[in-house]
Amino acid sequence: MNIPTATYRIQFRNGMTFDRAAALVPYLKQLGISHLYASPIFSATAESTHGYDVTDVNQIEPSIGGREGFDRMAAALKAAGLGLILDIVPNHMAASLENPWWRDVIEHGEQSRYAHYFDIDWSRRLTLPFLGDTFEAVLANGEISVKRDPQTGKPALAYFDNFYPLAPETWQDREEAVLALRDAAEIAELHDQQPWRLMSWRDAPNDLSYRRFFEVTGLAGVRVEDKAVFDAAHQLILELVHSGAVQGLRVDHVDGLADPHGYLEQLRQAAGPDCYLTVEKILGDNEQLPDAWPVSGTTGYEFMAALANLLVDSDRLSGLRKAYQAVIGKTVDMKAELRAAKLLMANRNFAGEFNRLLQLALKIADAEGTPQPEAELKNALRELLVAFPVYRTYGTPQGLTPADTALLQQVVSEVKASAHAPDSQALDFLTHILRAEVADSARDDATQFRTRFQQLTGPLMAKSVEDTLFFRQHMALALNEVGAEPLARHFSLDQFHAEMQARREHQPDALSGTSTHDTKRGEDARARLYTLTEAPQRWADCVNRWREMNHDQVVRLKDGPAPEPAVEWMLYEALAGVWPTTLQPQDAEGLAALEARFVVYVEKALREAKLRTDWADNNDAYEEAVLDYARHLLAPANSTFLNDFCQSLQPFMRAGLVNSLTQTVVKLTAPGVPDIYQGSEALDFSLVDPDNRREPDFDALAAMLNAPQHDGSEAHWLRGQVNQQAIVTLLTLRQQQPALFRHGDYLALSAEGEQQNNVLAFARTKQDQAVIVVVSRRVFNQLPENLDQPPAARWADTVIALPTALSQRRYQDVLTGKTVAAGDQLPLTGLASQWCAVLVAQ
Repeated sequence: MNIPTATYRIQFRNGMTFDRAAALVPYLKQLGISHLYASPIFSATAESTHGYDVTDVNQIEPSIGGREGFDRMAAALKAAGLGLILDIVPNHMAASLENPWWRDVIEHGEQSRYAHYFDIDWSRRLTLPFLGDTFEAVLANGEISVKRDPQTGKPALAYFDNFYPLAPETWQDREEAVLALRDAAEIAELHDQQPWRLMSWRDAPNDLSYRRFFEVTGLAGVRVEDKAVFDAAHQLILELVHSGAVQGLRVDHVDGLADPHGYLEQLRQAAGPDCYLTVEKILGDNEQLPDAWPVSGTTGYEFMAALANLLVDSDRLSGLRKAYQAVIGKTVDMKAELRAAKLLMANRNFAGEFNRLLQLALKIADAEGTPQPEAELKNALRELLVAFPVYRTYGTPQGLTPADTALLQQVVSEVKASAHAPDSQALDFLTHILRAEVADSARDDATQFRTRFQQLTGPLMAKSVEDTLFFRQHMALALNEVGAEPLARHFSLDQFHAEMQARREHQPDALSGTSTHDTKRGEDARARLYTLTEAPQRWADCVNRWREMNHDQVVRLKDGPAPEPAVEWMLYEALAGVWPTTLQPQDAEGLAALEARFVVYVEKALREAKLRTDWADNNDAYEEAVLDYARHLLAPANSTFLNDFCQSLQPFMRAGLVNSLTQTVVKLTAPGVPDIYQGSEALDFSLVDPDNRREPDFDALAAMLNAPQHDGSEAHWLRGQVNQQAIVTLLTLRQQQPALFRHGDYLALSAEGEQQNNVLAFARTKQDQAVIVVVSRRVFNQLPENLDQPPAARWADTVIALPTALSQRRYQDVLTGKTVAAGDQLPLTGLASQWCAVLVAQ
């Protein structure tokens, strides 16, 4: 199989084209990358900034170069000896008139050749939830009329720039008469004759006839479990693989599929044994990918989460929690907060999906002659969904796997023992459906229930945790990341080692990501914010001081202060994470550029929290008051605060830069395939999308790669050159010893001595090959005047015990060229002049 040694993610669109990517090939080659990892490249909606709203899976997006541009890029990669990985989107397509398949379904309804391509409930008319108000209201306002579609010339219902095609049988014998319709009642009658009905976007959560991606009504679920649909949706993808232009595929949102295992088996068979396959999948605590899946692993969210064990100061984390709770004036019960977020999603945002499950369950009960009271069944279904601890199970028409059966039983037991226990009989009935313990007459409905249940638990978890809870709780924003656990836990080196050993055993070829297009903030922003756990009282004092400085900017509204204390804390912490390393308080232009990015983040954060404002129901007065507060923080006239903020941030910033180097070195040497998100080879202080999808300055990155590193100052740290150079060095090492890093064992090494808690050490070994990795952690209280000169005493009297296979050998540190002799122990005094070491056995 074609396993990468390192990947580099490029976001196409927004100016990035195939030809521009081809021009980056020499830089990527010099960096040490083996594969370019491309965001979706297939035709998407006209305004798409990301490509996940695909409109034509068998056409390459013309605006980024089309097939000819793609071929030029593929040729440039091949000439340089680099491979290509494509991000593919099998779960959904754009529910847009730009999508020819979807458009045909609108025009012909269930008779369309593509009607079964989408996950549509054809027991009723296809819902099109794209109106600003109800159909009756927009019709009365004169916003809907009958016009010719400017593209096809056929009669259509026109709503602003959208032309919804009419079913041929409703106009072909009376075309001119239909076009002449002006009366609202006549237009309404024509609308009623269509296989679809227009409705308000606000009604989508309660009344939708097709499966959508999460809660995005503009993305319709695709039935790739159907062989004909799979073949049609993968025609070009497989052509590119078989032609040799593409060596790997990244499967987006695999948990959204009806049968992930079946799909992956089909994809593996079609793509061949050499195609590198990874899946976007969030693993819960101690969860592993099913062994039967024919893939190399995930895209690495769990690796990102594991780094928190390395960089969080668990001994002082409680201090940060107490400080946060003192500011907000209450104790946070995360279990209760998580439950509240999940209930909101189940009751409101996914009400339609929930009700469909409920109706299926009631139908099954009636078919079996065991009618269930609707209220009890509804409550039991809600409690089961809310209690689910992982994204989904992987049942089939035959029922659940043994592992998923055990998980379900555990969840049911916990629900029954909880303070919110529903009716036991109703809960047992749902369990029987999920386990396929139903009469033959109800088997098809039970299969549909199980599939829908499994397709709902993932979105429910994601939207509850990532896009609600993590925007409500701000104690440590670095921990509010995709793939992170929502409940408080202990962080430790032992846990980090255990997770890396499990990674080596279960998915050694998975991607190890630290930033993606979906992360809440860039890897270096998280690295900086982890340091707050090392000095919680110092941070709390800063927040209290800054709140007092800006107290006059808080607006008193009827529903409370704006911003409220929790949001004030969030603003200061988020600003601390995103503040550029070289930005000075008197730089008005730099402050304005930061403000433009920051206020977009703040607006999104407020709406995602769904507390005092929401995407569906904006609280304009509240939002504007908070945004004004945020703008004031970055106003040049607010010099007293800006000077204090910038000065106070310096130790957190500098400790964060050491953390950045640590996580870079670990990513490049731990089990897995290092994945570098565009620009993060230097420093990535981005916020949530769209901020994290901005194109980096590739010219500056390429120039920095060849520029002298040391000038006596910390400039090379502040611009990320230290990280970039470490990447070049360590990717060269991975290319020289690929078997060691792919198949080598992971050995946790123990440090002993005064500084044992401030160092992480592990080894990768394979036969006589060995590499020892030593990195720094918890350095906030050990910062020197210059980051190039760590305090000599910081690792004094600290040694690493070496097993026999590693002892009595000489090593060379590839980061410095220094040679080290090791006996039964490796004294760290010889490495005290550096933050990290990667020792290669000679």
